[in-house]
Amino acid sequence: MSLVLPGLLQQFDKVVSLPSVSSANLDLDMSNKAVIDYLANAFEDMGFSCEVIPCDLDRKKFNLIATLGSGPGGLVLAGHTDTVPFDQELWTVDPFHLTEKDDKVYGLGITDMKGFFPIVMEAIKPIIGQEFKEPLIVLATADEESSMLGAKSLAELGKPKARSALIGEPTGLQPVKAHKGIMMDSIRLLGESGHSSDPALGKNALDAMHQVMSELIEYRNDLKEKYTSELFSIPYPTLNLGAIHGGDNPNRICGHCELEFDVRLTPGMNIDTVRAEIKERVKRVTEPLGIGFEMGEVFSGVPAFFAEENSAMLKAAEELTGHSGISVLFGTEGPFLQQMGMDTIIMGPGNIDQAHQPDEYMSMEMINPSIDILTKLVSRHCL
Repeated sequence: MSLVLPGLLQQFDKVVSLPSVSSANLDLDMSNKAVIDYLANAFEDMGFSCEVIPCDLDRKKFNLIATLGSGPGGLVLAGHTDTVPFDQELWTVDPFHLTEKDDKVYGLGITDMKGFFPIVMEAIKPIIGQEFKEPLIVLATADEESSMLGAKSLAELGKPKARSALIGEPTGLQPVKAHKGIMMDSIRLLGESGHSSDPALGKNALDAMHQVMSELIEYRNDLKEKYTSELFSIPYPTLNLGAIHGGDNPNRICGHCELEFDVRLTPGMNIDTVRAEIKERVKRVTEPLGIGFEMGEVFSGVPAFFAEENSAMLKAAEELTGHSGISVLFGTEGPFLQQMGMDTIIMGPGNIDQAHQPDEYMSMEMINPSIDILTKLVSRHCL
């Protein structure tokens, strides 16, 4: 028998039932407006003042700032409202309906990280009628999984303003003090097609991409030698060749080819420098071959993240959870909240190894401790 309140399970089911996939592939990309509207109504019913802020009207992407109380200082509880794309055929349960079984709750985004918002609602219920000396702000963003457009647009606006922030990404309720940076780029090679019986009739972009990939693998090895940080379980930068598309027929010389890749950056690495170095290496391959190339940003990037030195948020989270701050390999919106002057950490229910997977789930045993910790954290900062 689950000890989780039925009302909370209903809230889980509601947020999971509202599709909000974000993707660089526009055929898969969706609006997050339905999720934002639902959260705005729910928080308004709890007494929050809600502001819905568009960040891309053409693609119908929105952020939400829900505020309870007023004045300087304050605590932000932040999360993103989008999910990654999914493979329907690999799911054994309905990704858009909450399924409870084996002491787990299943659904797309339940862990990463739409399920965080109902947990926040439950956590503040015991203190909702008390006087807030500093405001509590719930921040719900768009497109974290594809471009971090939501967090970027808020940083450009310079709001919300607060003293501290917690991003509820799935960390197993362990406070995160550092994570790697990430950037995602594409390289498109432009050759000349022709009849495959005579290689001289064209310029093969796929052959050239083979050399570019070899150059990137060599660059990856150079990065591993040049940069290291013992903060991380994988202490060096990684470069992943993620997707490749090119040509149109076996009997034609390949006239175009595109590669997409990511780089996970360790501290001390600059995103613009990495891009410039990669561009120089691609040029080194393509110029002698007479192949044109274009580089594009799939995701412009977020730098490595560090909690503030002597962070009060980190200390409070360590005391409440009994866990020391950890470092993780995945990226978050943390640097954008820091940019707005907030003492920021990452900590939330669920585990990252469930994110982006078929049959994504959250263990039931993690839910009530999450509620308890968030209630205590809000009480410390706002009451």
